Amino acid sequence: MKTIWKRPDGSIVSCTEKIKVLRENLEELQQVAQDAFEDALLMECDEAQIREVFQEVINNLKNPYNQ
Repeated sequence: MKTIWKRPDGSIVSCTEKIKVLRENLEELQQVAQDAFEDALLMECDEAQIREVFQEVINNLKNPYNQ
């Protein structure tokens, strides 16, 4: 998936370094989430519940720059 990153005003983030950092962060997040997901499955947790909890974690992220 190739994401086109946008600023709040709708303009496109085009800085190569920023896009590279975003891509690397997403890859790292994906791997950590996958590992945690597999651990929970091995502990016999319900898959649907795991996904709900992960979604809740994402929904509860705080923007420290929006004070």
